[in-house]
Amino acid sequence: MATNLPIPIEFSLPAGWRPAPPDEVGAPQAAFVALHPRPDDGFTANITISGEFRPDAASLEAIADDALERVRAFATNVEVSKRKALGTESSPGFAQSVSMTVDVKGRTRDLVQRQLFMAYVDAEDSRKRVVLQLTLTATPGQLDEATTDFHAFIATVQPDRS
Repeated sequence: MATNLPIPIEFSLPAGWRPAPPDEVGAPQAAFVALHPRPDDGFTANITISGEFRPDAASLEAIADDALERVRAFATNVEVSKRKALGTESSPGFAQSVSMTVDVKGRTRDLVQRQLFMAYVDAEDSRKRVVLQLTLTATPGQLDEATTDFHAFIATVQPDRS
């Protein structure tokens, strides 16, 4: 069953991307899924959003390490090519690029993920923190175009102030 985000957010999808029910596309851990308009040899690039309330002091890098362990549970040949802290102290982020081999509907595929972790800290109580994970998953052939779209998407994500 699709999850809910701990805070409401707003964002805009890149042109052509369309929302899809997380449960129906095999992403029950996600709160939101968007699909690329053009599959690559039967695989559709996708963007997922998930998030959780994190009252602990775990760094975003440690949270990214946990995400890698979840990937290793279903993929092989998992390799991290880039990791980088982003943002500011009041608006921290952490990004990593992960390549992997997975079985998709009985077919072995090489995929790449761009994972971004964004922390939102309560201005009145710094122990109240929400971490969002935005993930792009694509084939190597889709990656350049999809990454450009993913960056445009990331630029629109923000807490819903209404």
